Amino acid sequence: MPPDVPPAEEIRRLGDLSGAQWKSGLAAWLGWLFDGLDMHLYTLVASRFVAQLLDIDNTKDPEVTMTSAWIQAAFLIGWALGGGFFGFIGDRLGRSRALSLTILTYALFTGWCFFAQTWWQLLIFRFVAALGIGGEWAVGAALLSETWPRHWRPWIAAVLQTGVNLGVLLATLTVFVLADLRPNWVFLAGVLPAFVVFWIRRAVPEPEEWHAARDQTAEQPGIVDLFAPGIRRITLLTIAVCTLTLTAHWAFLFWFGRDLEHLPATESWSPEEKQRLVTSAWFLVIVTSIAGNFLAGYLARRIGFRNAIAVMCVGYGLSLVGVYAVPLSLTLMLLLLPVISFFHGIFALFTMYLPPLFPTLLRTTGAGFCYNIGRIGAAFGTVFFGMVASVSDYRIALFYTGFLFFPALAATLLLPESRSR
Repeated sequence: MPPDVPPAEEIRRLGDLSGAQWKSGLAAWLGWLFDGLDMHLYTLVASRFVAQLLDIDNTKDPEVTMTSAWIQAAFLIGWALGGGFFGFIGDRLGRSRALSLTILTYALFTGWCFFAQTWWQLLIFRFVAALGIGGEWAVGAALLSETWPRHWRPWIAAVLQTGVNLGVLLATLTVFVLADLRPNWVFLAGVLPAFVVFWIRRAVPEPEEWHAARDQTAEQPGIVDLFAPGIRRITLLTIAVCTLTLTAHWAFLFWFGRDLEHLPATESWSPEEKQRLVTSAWFLVIVTSIAGNFLAGYLARRIGFRNAIAVMCVGYGLSLVGVYAVPLSLTLMLLLLPVISFFHGIFALFTMYLPPLFPTLLRTTGAGFCYNIGRIGAAFGTVFFGMVASVSDYRIALFYTGFLFFPALAATLLLPESRSR
């Protein structure tokens, strides 16, 4: 580090950050922004696109519901595998190189969804895109945790998660503008992140902490080392917390729009009217989520990451259970959805809380594996949810998913507090 740049832990103002730190921060934030874009393009058009591929007119047809659920399950499994695979790449080859590879992967294969002619082709493209999206989470989080001041981590977490939220808003805007076109057109917007890769490879250096750890270690640790004595307990507890919270979270994200589409007040609406309703509801959810990110950061600053995660678990669980306990009108549902999304800030906290739980050369492997292995649980939860919804209704299934946050709360309280590490 140049002599005129203070050490990371002495930095108190944004103006004291070095050029390399700014570039690392921008690269990670852009990666997360485009994560949100490519992640949710399918979520917003799933019923319409799958019905088109199956040549079925009714988007509520059980075959459409189950097929769209299986495609989403494949996406979540790919996310989990990508977190482990690219986490390992990030620890071995470097954060900047791995970040470039993850963005290129999800951008290109999101674009390929435009060309899908069958539901299984769409499943394959979404699976491969998810490998990159899952990997980007771990690599981007580790890049910032190693380059920016540790005492800023609560706010870094909020800003990073806000990048995802803004990416989802971009996806929502894309779908809203293209609502009158065939749904496959929206996936072409997912190619845009590929152009960011060229800048990242030229401008973003590898963190000094990663270089130092690699030079001092003769043998690169791997996933199996996450289960070695001294680390195994943290690994298992982290997997439990992530699996439970992500299963409930993705059930809400993937199915709340379907619930709105099939309320008594909207049952007779045209597909285009329903699409605009869902995208408008997504706008409400994401704007409130951004506020929730900064609430989560404030709580982490005041009471620590672990306790803040616990508080957000309670809030998310109670809000899901409360909102979906009884049938509500469309107006009341739109008013109460932001109450649920306010607690989405819990996932901002994972960004900065998880990587420091693991040694430097296991950082992206550990954070990526533990966080994204929860996607596999969420994948099975999505398929199970589709089965429940096909014989009952979306509201009842959403009601029961809220209870998953309470065992997640118990596991969270058994993890160490980050401020003491």
